[in-house]
Amino acid sequence: MGIEELREIFKEPLPAWERVQEIRVRIGYPILFRTEDGELEMKTCADRRLLRELLGIFSKHSLYAFEDEVRQGFLTIEGGHRVGLVGKAVLYEAGEGPLGAIKTIRDISALNIRLSHEKKGCADAILPYLYNGNGEVESTLLISPPGAGKTTMLRDLIRRISNGTAYGRGIGVSVVDERSELGACFQGVPQCDLGRRTDILDACPKAVGMLMVLRSMAPGVLAVDEIGTAADLEAMRYVANCGCALLATVHGTAIGDLEKKPVLAEMVRDRMFSRYVVLKKTPHPGTIAGIFDADRREVYGLS
Repeated sequence: MGIEELREIFKEPLPAWERVQEIRVRIGYPILFRTEDGELEMKTCADRRLLRELLGIFSKHSLYAFEDEVRQGFLTIEGGHRVGLVGKAVLYEAGEGPLGAIKTIRDISALNIRLSHEKKGCADAILPYLYNGNGEVESTLLISPPGAGKTTMLRDLIRRISNGTAYGRGIGVSVVDERSELGACFQGVPQCDLGRRTDILDACPKAVGMLMVLRSMAPGVLAVDEIGTAADLEAMRYVANCGCALLATVHGTAIGDLEKKPVLAEMVRDRMFSRYVVLKKTPHPGTIAGIFDADRREVYGLS
């Protein structure tokens, strides 16, 4: 996806590209750009022709090649950007496939274009807290509200741990990328740099994928984005019992939020993670609000 193509379609000046996080395109409404500084409403109103034109660009005019992703409600496109879409869900009928499951989405009425921004080095400030005295990575959970940079931070952590840091040698990392956000694979090729010792299992449910890569790739570290189900918990428990470190993220604004959700509360009681990193949006996404140990004692900034 090129900015020149979008400028030509929207026929308006666009905000600074590196600061754009999302573009919302809804039929009958002005196009909205969400940036690090807020929201910008364009003069252009979306119509069905515009959505068709955008989808043609994103799919290189071969939308049928993205059937599996459309069924899940999103496309991952070249450059690692993700396009969420909604419309009329068409379900499988008897004899066609899993009864009641989504076959495809048609009459698409809105797009959410989430731009992928790699921020190499954004994890440098937390790296010293994530290694033990033997140069081994501590199992770490990133906690942040939406838009506070947890996926960007996790991506940089994976890259740095995989390549090696001043605190420990490079380690094999396996990534289970259920929604193609971490590696942002396009036609099997990761669009984001996750490091030279990283293997990616793309578009696979986390609970299933964690067990698959543990057995097949023998990683030292296993990374997943947005945990929260009972199945995730059981898979992570198995991974931890096999001596593999975990890197994961979860939505929240404080470490106390974990106790409000039964699955996450059990994870805390099991001491599955020995580091908790809390992020916030201000003064910018990725700002560290605190780093805590397994007993939820703050360690960030302590000498």
